[in-house]
Amino acid sequence: MDYKYTSRSEEDTLELAENIESEKFSNMVICLEGELGSGKTVFVKGFAKALGIDETITSPTFNLVKEYPNGELPLYHMDVYRLEGSIENVGVDEYFNKDGVSIVEWSDLISDSLPEERLVIKFKVIDDNTRVLVFEPHGTKYEDLCHSVL
Repeated sequence: MDYKYTSRSEEDTLELAENIESEKFSNMVICLEGELGSGKTVFVKGFAKALGIDETITSPTFNLVKEYPNGELPLYHMDVYRLEGSIENVGVDEYFNKDGVSIVEWSDLISDSLPEERLVIKFKVIDDNTRVLVFEPHGTKYEDLCHSVL
């Protein structure tokens, strides 16, 4: 079952991410999909803030993975835009079991390499401020999360 949320501002997206963070668990994987400027990194900023991470969050486009170990749980922020196909030789998949939270931007580019259980959030741009976020939970924990937050 898919769930939808309409964000009418960056503040809405930040608040939603904070609410999802309140349901966090170890080895959580959140996959973000959507065009450039759709709000993926804004979501990560809200999640990181709620985790207690006070570092500036930017997209790790040129680093592939940015690690933020100083929150309630470690946060692994990935941007796989520049990867093509498999991630086996890159080591990104190792983060999915490091007892933290992995958030993957452009996850649709590596869908075959993602864990079976995960939360996919698709960002659709409606206008300058409005986004529709479609949630696709894969696994019971992610279904429960969607029921709690949405």
